[in-house]
Amino acid sequence: MRILIITGLSGSGKSTAVRALEDEGFFCQDNLPVALFPTFVDLVDNAKERIRDVALVMDIRGRDFNKGFEKVFQEITEAGHLVDILFFDATDEVLIRRFSETRRRHPAIDSGSVPEGIRSERQQLAGLRSFATQIIDTSELNVHQLKGLVISLVKGGEGGREMTVHLQSFGYRFGLPLESDLVMDVRFLPNPYFIPELKEFSGLDPKVRAYVLKHGETGEFLTKFKELLEFLLPGYKREGKSYLTISIGCTGGRHRSVVIAEEIRDFFKRKQLNLKVSHRDMEKG
Repeated sequence: MRILIITGLSGSGKSTAVRALEDEGFFCQDNLPVALFPTFVDLVDNAKERIRDVALVMDIRGRDFNKGFEKVFQEITEAGHLVDILFFDATDEVLIRRFSETRRRHPAIDSGSVPEGIRSERQQLAGLRSFATQIIDTSELNVHQLKGLVISLVKGGEGGREMTVHLQSFGYRFGLPLESDLVMDVRFLPNPYFIPELKEFSGLDPKVRAYVLKHGETGEFLTKFKELLEFLLPGYKREGKSYLTISIGCTGGRHRSVVIAEEIRDFFKRKQLNLKVSHRDMEKG
């Protein structure tokens, strides 16, 4: 069987991930004691109805969750099953906001503040985090983006599937996208913001696009950037990477980064992959 261990910080999106896996046909079991994992796997493996994909959720709600998990994972692997550990995480600020919105008590402590609970949980999960096959930071992801990412990871692991590339522009003024795999800073390019007749338009406007692209350094940069991508993509595919996020940033995320992202869009259209393009900060002024 293929077994996914879903773990990570409370409030980081584990429940959303499990629902996405259920929609993909995974048999999911939440809050099962770690000591019972091998028994559960044996029962499922010998069930009359053949089950190929299983997801097990382990976190601090389970008693003794942090004791002996290395041995348990080894036993399951030695039994011939493929085990991947997906660790879900987010920044403290995002986790605090999510708990504030739901008004839930943090499960890591019986009393005390949410920040104290997050600190305690991070300490308790540090060992398990080091065993993770993949760490997924959900700080900048909404529910739909997280579901799409989980499904992409699952399908990509089966082999023969197209890689999904998320190409996005952003403004450094509004923070670095935490989900980025590659970040390209284009603040060195001539800035239309300082051209009065272009300032109010975005990088989707033909006049802004023409201004950015007419400069020699822009053309030279695009050539070298595409050469870098040509080199990197085959390597990512060989390693089984199914989801790649490329973020291109300028100061405000309205002009230069948008133009460059749109130019790189045309490059990716010629590749065998799924492409999503977004401009995170283009409308923020």
